[in-house]
Amino acid sequence: MEVKGDDYRVWYEPSEMAIYCQGSLRLAGTEEYAPIVQVLEKSLEEPPKKIKLNLCQLEFLNSSGINILSKFVIKVRQKETISIIVQGSEVIPWQGKSLKNLQRLMPSLKLEWI
Repeated sequence: MEVKGDDYRVWYEPSEMAIYCQGSLRLAGTEEYAPIVQVLEKSLEEPPKKIKLNLCQLEFLNSSGINILSKFVIKVRQKETISIIVQGSEVIPWQGKSLKNLQRLMPSLKLEWI
């Protein structure tokens, strides 16, 4: 499953149990993020033991997008049987603080800096 916009791409790779996000996500609110939420939720349909969220090439994410990721992490936490690895890039400024905040929502979340 894949969602593309002018300057972003989000897709789920079932064989890797990984969600990839690239580009700049500057969508306006929950309605515009709905297709991306579908990609995130698709990854949980056949509950994997571990899921990877790769944000290494996501250069910008606005507050609505951070809210969507936060809700996804809470959903994963509620499943209790799924662990999550979030991969980020140390060279993209917004990721340092924002991704650490995801760890506050789910202390078992593993952050990997690539």
